Amino acid sequence: MRELQSPQGPHGDMRRSPSRTTSSSTPRAASTLPTYSSTSAVLPWLRSEPWMATIFGLLMASRLGTAGYVTGTPHAVGMNIGILLFDGVEELDVVGPWEVLAAWTGRHPEDGYRVATVSRDGKPVTCAKEMVLTPQHSFSDAPAWDVLVHPGGEGTELLVKDEDHLDWVRGQRATTALMTSVCTGSLVYAAAGLLAGRPATSHWETVEFLEFIDPTIEIREDDRFVDDGDVITAAGVSAGIDMALHLVSRLASPERAAEIKRYIQY
Repeated sequence: MRELQSPQGPHGDMRRSPSRTTSSSTPRAASTLPTYSSTSAVLPWLRSEPWMATIFGLLMASRLGTAGYVTGTPHAVGMNIGILLFDGVEELDVVGPWEVLAAWTGRHPEDGYRVATVSRDGKPVTCAKEMVLTPQHSFSDAPAWDVLVHPGGEGTELLVKDEDHLDWVRGQRATTALMTSVCTGSLVYAAAGLLAGRPATSHWETVEFLEFIDPTIEIREDDRFVDDGDVITAAGVSAGIDMALHLVSRLASPERAAEIKRYIQY
């Protein structure tokens, strides 16, 4: 990774990188990915046969697009979606996906997913515009995540240079079937090496900084989100809502996503 020089952008000091050369490679369309159906038909059976929970986790990890699955904390019956909190996180990067995912999981628990927030120490965090959020978990007591959402915000200026945090992200990559980001969260993924050779996007003011961190990244500046199988990156701020609706479509069904989109009147 190149030395980061006090980057500046929409959330604080994330200075734009030198101009990039537009990639001429053909984008891999997210629409070519398979649609994933609801797990509601099998959950009652799994609850009556707890020993099948591990097999269920393996099968669902495969459905999410991973070639393999490394277990950490044992998964309970059901799948866990975690949204990361940290000081300086952009409010809508968190609350947008939370609204979509909590509406889905709350209205349709039979789909087998639940969503929770997590921070390093479990203590309240102060967001970029001074909203205070209290996470439900710390890194030490969190469940094993099946899906992780890494938001952006001015706090990512420190996280892209925080080796402890980057190591944590790499560890999540090894155990989490689907890694997602919103806005400058993708810069953290790039710094951790998760986006090498992949298509990705970020906020329009910092998207070029992806290439500055890792020149092998295929920049998708005009995409609201980029689904590359087991990694999804979203553009800035409100694009996290689009990405979260895509998650509902992918993990449940397009019909479920349309229902939630109507419910939140988006």
